[in-house]
Amino acid sequence: MIWAGAAFLFGLIAAIQLAFWPMNLNLEWVTFGRLRPLHTNAAIFAFAGNAIFAGIYHSSQRLLKTRMFSDTLSRIHFWGWQLIIVAAAITLPLGYTQSKEYAELEWPIDIAITLIWVVFAVNFFMTIRNRREKHLYVALWFYIATIITVAVLHIVNSIEIPVSFLQSYPVYAGIQDAMVQWWYGHNAVAFFLTTPFLGLMYYYVPKAANRPVYSYRLSIIHFWALVFIYIWAGPHHLLYTSLPDWAQTLGMIFSLMLWAPSWGGMINGLLTLKGSWHLLRTEPLIKFFVAALTFYGMATFEGPLLSIKSVSALGHYTDWIVGHVHSGALGWNGFLTFGMIYFLVPRLWNTTLYSKKLLENHFWIGLTGILFYYISMVVAGITQGMMWRAIDKDGNLVYPDFIETVVRIVPLYWVRALGGLLFIIGFLLMCYNIYMTIRLAPKAVPEKSVNVSRTGYDEQNAGSHRKLEGMGFVFSVLAFLAILVGSVIEIYPTLSMHKYVNPNQITDPYTPLELAGRDVYLKEGCYVCHSQQIRPIVSEVLRYGKASTIEESMYDRPFQWGSKRTGPDLARVGKKYPNLWHLNHMIDPRSVTPKSIMPNYPWLLEKNTDFIVLRKKLSVMKYLGVPYDDEVVANADIHAQKQAQEIAADLEANGAAKGLAKKEIVALIAYLQALGQKGKQ
Repeated sequence: MIWAGAAFLFGLIAAIQLAFWPMNLNLEWVTFGRLRPLHTNAAIFAFAGNAIFAGIYHSSQRLLKTRMFSDTLSRIHFWGWQLIIVAAAITLPLGYTQSKEYAELEWPIDIAITLIWVVFAVNFFMTIRNRREKHLYVALWFYIATIITVAVLHIVNSIEIPVSFLQSYPVYAGIQDAMVQWWYGHNAVAFFLTTPFLGLMYYYVPKAANRPVYSYRLSIIHFWALVFIYIWAGPHHLLYTSLPDWAQTLGMIFSLMLWAPSWGGMINGLLTLKGSWHLLRTEPLIKFFVAALTFYGMATFEGPLLSIKSVSALGHYTDWIVGHVHSGALGWNGFLTFGMIYFLVPRLWNTTLYSKKLLENHFWIGLTGILFYYISMVVAGITQGMMWRAIDKDGNLVYPDFIETVVRIVPLYWVRALGGLLFIIGFLLMCYNIYMTIRLAPKAVPEKSVNVSRTGYDEQNAGSHRKLEGMGFVFSVLAFLAILVGSVIEIYPTLSMHKYVNPNQITDPYTPLELAGRDVYLKEGCYVCHSQQIRPIVSEVLRYGKASTIEESMYDRPFQWGSKRTGPDLARVGKKYPNLWHLNHMIDPRSVTPKSIMPNYPWLLEKNTDFIVLRKKLSVMKYLGVPYDDEVVANADIHAQKQAQEIAADLEANGAAKGLAKKEIVALIAYLQALGQKGKQ
């Protein structure tokens, strides 16, 4: 609950920053570019992560009829995870990031995540081994799939070579990195925000309603179809990009196939309440479970819809995607967690909930907030998409100035912020309700028995799958193979990038100063608002230039194709504006683009570029296959300083201050001026 409050607060501030740019406060630690990754990590790994662990630890002991294998491992897991979250809360605002969606944390924290996840896995699987209930209930299937798949996703996506204590470069580049990242990113949603919460749903909804799961057979189909199909769907995040067409089509087809198992799970959950709908009047916490399942159904209908190429052409890079994500995060993950907390706390403290009226108010205020958020973002997204694509009868853009498409939707950003505020108000009511429930609980809490009935098991359906449920190791291996097949087929071909590269279009690598500027770009979180991938869509080619190619990002570690355009695409911004324009744009965006909602970055004029570390950076890049000459690597700092002096001289000649050669702003300008200009002649 503590981390939920932090995640929601960061999200509200970020929402207000988009509606009212001065909310960035001219402070580098709280600009939107740095706050947004902090918000997503807090929401996913701090709030949802702790909710998952709480539910798994509570329900597993009752379903397996035994205590967790080791209290010591449980404590190490808990405190280790909280320290990881604190490390994220410190490093992300300071600009230490890999800039990979949902995987921003740097290599020492990645190692810590791996170690703590192993502690969790050992504790969980040893508990299964020591169980006193032979068959594994459906909730446990989803827990098993979660633990195995998250481990695979995190390890594969986090392979990187350190440059310094808090900086590294991934081993993947360009389309490799894009493919691996969205295989990870999509399945982080699938196996961190979906499968474990489905496991919690299969336990807590039947328990709260005191009804068996509607269909045992449907739960079998739901589980195996979901874990097998979900892993293939990552490429739908990369439609119309430089990714090979076969991979895009594969991702779209498997995304559409997800409709069936996803809705199977929703139906199984809702029909579990069959015969208990009267509880909606007498037990308001049931409302949270019903709403959560409904939002799950909505989100899993909309996800495959957005993966259809023609729909993605309109929705991708817009706020529609933001609305879609938050309908799942707030409605599905949030409401299910709230329902679980309302169910658990009175039982853990051997008391009754302090106020059902407060619970009821929380539900309706929170639901109103989600609807405000979702509807405003869908309207904003479709408006954006239509304006970007609008072409007149003469073949010209109707809205050639990108800022026109931003100003139009700012009122909807205020509605989104209001929705977030309402959601937080509801959450605060829950905090008070839970606090009072615990405060007024009896001081002596009796030990709770773990001998809880196996809710929802239809003993008449004892077939081959029932036998499989008695073999924990075999079941886990089969779950691993189910996710491995799609992963290998999806990723392996793109690891041989030379198959897709046109040797006549190979680009030059970044100069040392440009690489330093790129790292500044990543540190400031510019990638959360700008893409660097022009899709082969008529309106985009008219607006930005020719469509992006594989070769242009072949040395990019990490790739920067982007997932949201709050600002224009930057793939070909190089040489489009003079150096002074870029300087003014970073220091005061409104001086060159009136009505811009971008933050000011005055500290870039004050901070110095670390030229010496460039030798190590280029050395790592060369080790990873970037074709740098040995002389350039050995004298990277000298080359960078020379280029910086040239840019600084040009800035000074056009009226800028003297002595800027060492400043980060010059390195950033060098990078921006290189975009779209690296092709060999």
